[in-house]
Amino acid sequence: MPSADPAAHSSCTGFVLAAGAGTRYGKPKALAENGTWLRSAITALRDGGCDRVIVLLGATGPDPTAVALPADTEWLWVADWATGLSATVRAALHAANSRYVAFLPVDIPDIGPDVVARVLAAARSSQSGLARAVFSDTPGHPVVIENKHWEAISELCAGDMGASSYLSGRQDMVCVTCDDLAAGNDRDFPEVGAR
Repeated sequence: MPSADPAAHSSCTGFVLAAGAGTRYGKPKALAENGTWLRSAITALRDGGCDRVIVLLGATGPDPTAVALPADTEWLWVADWATGLSATVRAALHAANSRYVAFLPVDIPDIGPDVVARVLAAARSSQSGLARAVFSDTPGHPVVIENKHWEAISELCAGDMGASSYLSGRQDMVCVTCDDLAAGNDRDFPEVGAR
């Protein structure tokens, strides 16, 4: 529900999606590169214009000390994370108290604040309140979603289908080309060392 606070008119909560087990990677990606990816995602959202940043944890357990979170970082443990991405998305939408949310998975380490700022600006200036980064003509992250869509997303997402089950059919999604800023590739596997 939209906030009555005028200051929240264009506020955005940034969520780092870091609850998964990272099965293909070999460990939760919240722990990848000694937490470098996690800190990078937090910085991208914070410096990209999000008023509040929350890290969504799951496979690492309910103790935030298991993850190298900066001291001033908010976090939320998603108890039912193993049921799929939908549980994480629902937890985020329930925790948000803003007009917009921005979702950024932890495993896209080259996304910086400039990408987040560009996509957030596009969402704020669009009638739909929906925007996402696009790389090489492929939809990517971050995704920014206005609160008028949250209830429908919560109802539609299931299992490992998060907001995409709702967003994929939207003709009013603003696609923001960000090829000049990043590659936008997610990292599913550890890098193989040189032979």
